[in-house]
Amino acid sequence: MSTADNRRGAMFMVAAMAAFAVEDALFKAATLQVPIGLSLLIFGTCGTVLFAALALSRRERILPLGGITRGLLIRSVIELVGRLFYGLALAFADLSSTSAILQAAPLVVVAGAVVVFGERVRWRDWVAIVIGVLGVILVLNPSGEALQPSAIFAVLGMLGFAGRDLATRAAPITVTNAQLGVLGFLVIIAAGVLVQLATQAPIQTPSPSAGLALLGASVFGVTAYSALTAAMRTGSVAVVTPFRYTRLVFALILAVVMFGETPDLIMLLGSALIVSSGIFALTRPKRR
Repeated sequence: MSTADNRRGAMFMVAAMAAFAVEDALFKAATLQVPIGLSLLIFGTCGTVLFAALALSRRERILPLGGITRGLLIRSVIELVGRLFYGLALAFADLSSTSAILQAAPLVVVAGAVVVFGERVRWRDWVAIVIGVLGVILVLNPSGEALQPSAIFAVLGMLGFAGRDLATRAAPITVTNAQLGVLGFLVIIAAGVLVQLATQAPIQTPSPSAGLALLGASVFGVTAYSALTAAMRTGSVAVVTPFRYTRLVFALILAVVMFGETPDLIMLLGSALIVSSGIFALTRPKRR
């Protein structure tokens, strides 16, 4: 890859992370007015329609040819866990801490690749993983009090997303990005149904502001996914991947501006440990 390609790839990655942060903030804003189950249902439906339209515009099938394979089924079930608990974390936990915990997903992917695919990593990478886990602990419980359910939601969501990324490697290469997007948002609809059944929350018509927030979250989510794909296809993976961590910067800004959150020094220290260990693990030269 040329320097210009890497520069463009990095710009696409930063744009994707900014869009993901806005998506999270808009979804959280909507859950302040609309029950979480209904929010997931509306958000998932909007995203499914948008990705289906994107697939049709590219003259692709909305769903993969040949149906849902075993690999796609496993990926969808794992993503259901991630989407469900991450949605709950956004609704009930601070945006800043939820976003910080999510940044540990690449480290979990590195560790999972050893267990699932038998890949070999150097001892320095294991040190980075341990440091990242310590950072998560700081973000989770900086005051020494008992863990809150909302914090556990964030951890489970992060583990689900990491498992989804690992399972993506088992998905057929013929499945397009738009089709994966459709499947991903269908999973969000399923998560909404589960939450709605569990909570028995009343079905209500969202206010115009909440409806626009959920529609905006869907638009920014599809935009972010497209920009992320462009980033990975434009620049070198080793160069553009560390820019994933700019998502936390955007999330912290939105958390302060939109929700009045005030991350303390210990939470910021934990976030710094997660980000630095992740960048170290992702940019270290691997064995030949």
